[in-house]
Amino acid sequence: MNFLRGVMGGPSAGPQPSGAETIQKLCDRVASSTLLDDRRDAVRALKSLSKKYRLEVGIQAMEHLIRVLQTDRSDSEIIGYALDTLYNVISNDLEEEEQEENVPKQVDDLGSQFTEIFIKQQENVTLLLTLVEEFDFHVRWPGVKLLTSLLKQQGPQVQQIILVSPMGVSRLMDLLADSREVIRNDGVLLLQQLTKSNAAIQKIVAFENAFERLLDIITEEGNSDGGIVVEDCLLLLQNLLKNNNSNQNFFKEGSYIQRMKPWFEVGDDNCGWSAQKVTNLHLMLQLVRVLVSPTNPPGATSSCQKAMFHCGLLQQLCTILMATGVPADILTETINTVSEVIRGCQMNQDYFASVNAPSNPPRPAIVVLLMSMVNERQPFVLRCAVLYCFQCFLYKNQKGQGEIVSTLLPSTIDATGNSVSAGQLLCGGLFSTDSLSNWCAAVALAHALQENATLKEQLLRVQLATSIGNPPVSLLQQCTNILSQGSKVQTRVGLLMLLCTWLSNCSIAVTHFLHNPANVPFLTGQIAENLGEEEQLVQGLCALLLGISIYYNDNSLENYRKEKLKQLIEKRIGRENFIEKLGFISKHELYSRAAQKPQPSFSSPDHMMFDHEFTKLVKELEGVISKAIYKSSEEDKKEEEVKKTLEQHDNIVTHYKKVIREQDQELEELKQRINTLTSQNEQLQATVTQQVSQIQQHKDQYNLLKVQLGKDTQHHNSHADTFQMNGIHTEDVSKLKEELEEWKNKHELLQGQLREKDSVIEKLKSSQLEVGTTEQSSQTSKPGGLDHNNDLQKELEMLRSQLQLQSAEISKLQMENQKLQVMNAAADPVLGDSSATAANNSELVGQLQQEIRELKSEVKALSEEKESLKQHLDSTSSTVAILQDEKNKLQQEVAESKKEQDDLLVLLADQDQKLSVMKSRLKDFGASYEDEDDIESGDQGDEDEDGDEEEQD
Repeated sequence: MNFLRGVMGGPSAGPQPSGAETIQKLCDRVASSTLLDDRRDAVRALKSLSKKYRLEVGIQAMEHLIRVLQTDRSDSEIIGYALDTLYNVISNDLEEEEQEENVPKQVDDLGSQFTEIFIKQQENVTLLLTLVEEFDFHVRWPGVKLLTSLLKQQGPQVQQIILVSPMGVSRLMDLLADSREVIRNDGVLLLQQLTKSNAAIQKIVAFENAFERLLDIITEEGNSDGGIVVEDCLLLLQNLLKNNNSNQNFFKEGSYIQRMKPWFEVGDDNCGWSAQKVTNLHLMLQLVRVLVSPTNPPGATSSCQKAMFHCGLLQQLCTILMATGVPADILTETINTVSEVIRGCQMNQDYFASVNAPSNPPRPAIVVLLMSMVNERQPFVLRCAVLYCFQCFLYKNQKGQGEIVSTLLPSTIDATGNSVSAGQLLCGGLFSTDSLSNWCAAVALAHALQENATLKEQLLRVQLATSIGNPPVSLLQQCTNILSQGSKVQTRVGLLMLLCTWLSNCSIAVTHFLHNPANVPFLTGQIAENLGEEEQLVQGLCALLLGISIYYNDNSLENYRKEKLKQLIEKRIGRENFIEKLGFISKHELYSRAAQKPQPSFSSPDHMMFDHEFTKLVKELEGVISKAIYKSSEEDKKEEEVKKTLEQHDNIVTHYKKVIREQDQELEELKQRINTLTSQNEQLQATVTQQVSQIQQHKDQYNLLKVQLGKDTQHHNSHADTFQMNGIHTEDVSKLKEELEEWKNKHELLQGQLREKDSVIEKLKSSQLEVGTTEQSSQTSKPGGLDHNNDLQKELEMLRSQLQLQSAEISKLQMENQKLQVMNAAADPVLGDSSATAANNSELVGQLQQEIRELKSEVKALSEEKESLKQHLDSTSSTVAILQDEKNKLQQEVAESKKEQDDLLVLLADQDQKLSVMKSRLKDFGASYEDEDDIESGDQGDEDEDGDEEEQD
């Protein structure tokens, strides 16, 4: 300490040294002292002087301090002093105490110059990265602050050095995992500076799990209710995601969008928001907008929009949108965020259309927002945000466009007037006294017609009641009337943009516009006049509207054909003058601003002149209108022909698109069927695989039993092994018993079926015998049926013989089963003679194995016989059905033959009666008469007598 007193001005008799001399002595001490304590004290003294004498310390001590960092790394205290001194020299941030003491500021580039000296040797930055890895707080913390200051002063150069340093970025990522909050928080600030405008470092940081760590920190700190640490983490996340498509995709695929939902869970009591909470929530909303920005690739934006809908983030934002007590700037940013989340995404737009405000009765959120837009008492930025939200809702949303326009049509307007529709609000804003409301309503209505020719035609039907007693006026006519009344420039610009959008690509609307005889003279008068700079914009828009009326004119009005309008321009305005006035639009400064991005952002209401989508329309039409003005009538005819050809081509393309769409639907259906069949196939394959595995298990069990049997025969000398072996055979015998019982049951079942078939056949036989006794002729006419019955009888005999054989085999198996039981019973008695037991066991094993093989072969034979019996039964069943049909036929024939026999009996009875009458008459006449029956009976008696005599002889 005596050294410090001498250097820093302790009590001495000599004159006091100046600051530069003191610093020089301290630097000499650092360079030449051999004792570590002396060098440490000298560096500590330099640290205390570095804020007051920043320039002197930087010039004289920087080289010595760097050498200390290189040579004295073993002492953390001197390293910490050296790092703090370098930080004070390089950093441009002045301490509050110094500001209070009115210390003059150094030039801003002083820190940048010292930084340039430090990083001139890249090894210094690499050394600093190594020191940041140290866990010692007195080394790591000042190292982080120094590296952050270097990045602030010379960001791109330091970034490049860290990028090429091995594991440079990874070392710094470890700071986020430090348990000491001071180092962790300063590590976040360091990464903020490191990731500025460097896509390569941003990607490395993202793939080092930065998203996970930062979101964890935000959650630990309390989300939007957290402090400034949450703000720093959100700024770092913005650096990583903004204009970096790779990191945005990684963020989405890592399911980190889902973790953003709790940020926007606000309670019912939204009073008294702190300034830090407002800042945090503002940054969170901006982070959502980064992911769905219109400047991102369409595919990436669309996937993020869908993810936000599915995780409920959009629903949460709509809840904030409709909540009460939310600060105005947060509400404005929420509206802008919802706008970009739904922009161009049909699913999100449909959801937003279904959101209702918590009012009585409930009103759609779109209506509530439009009420704010046309209310001149609302803040300007809020009205711009509502307009942007309405534009995003209608962007590529023909369904939403149709719903808005339908609220203006006569058939859908609520006659009771109980509810206000979006169309009524737009009309009210369009014709109010507030020029900003006129402009916003005109632009909003123009977006409802954007690229939708059908709605442009339907809007021509809208009629407005101007005053009591006067007839209604069309919306188109009312717009032109207000134009001609000389209203404010902002109002006229809005109406002209609406009319240009309405008439473009819609010949019917052009015809309606030209049908009013006052419109064309008004436009030519406006264009021809030489007005001030403020009116030049109106002149340019009038020229554009007149050019649209020429370019999209279908020549249906004789007085306003294309050629006549061109002649009118040539006479009253001049072609060159017309083209010059048309060019006023694209040359205007406000036009260039509006063309940059879709969101309407204006510094003041007076600058609110152009809409982004309208700038696209101007860019598209300016060239073609200029060409159309100079075209001759012949060229117009050729162009008409080309247009017709193009329309035909478009129709063909539309037809093929429809066919392709239908084929796509069919393909989708076929794909679904293929997927269904594939899943069924996979299930069946899984079932087959399972069955195969079960079969394999059974085979393995069988092989295992065989192996165990083999082992048991080898170790039959052991009595315990003998009992184990007998136990195994007992299981086999029990299995065989079960199989025998099954075969018995199946045998009885087959016998029962055979008995049923026999009874059916016996019935058929009896019926056939009855038929045979009554009618021999019918039997002789059916020889095929008898032959078939004989075949059936033979088959039945064969079946009976097979059943007898099967019964004999079953009885044989039963006898063998009894033998096995006897052998098991003989093996059970407790030990006799050991040698005799072993011999008996070996014989038993051989016999049992032989019998098991025989039983298995017999079971196999029985299963084969079973299959053959099944086949015979099936054939028998079919035969019985055939016989039944033949029986029915025979019964019909028998009934017919009985009827014929009855008829014959009646005839015979009549003949007998007649014969008897004739016989009686013959007897009465005395004539002799012999009946044929008597003659036959006499002849028969003679033959019988002759036969008796021969037998006696």
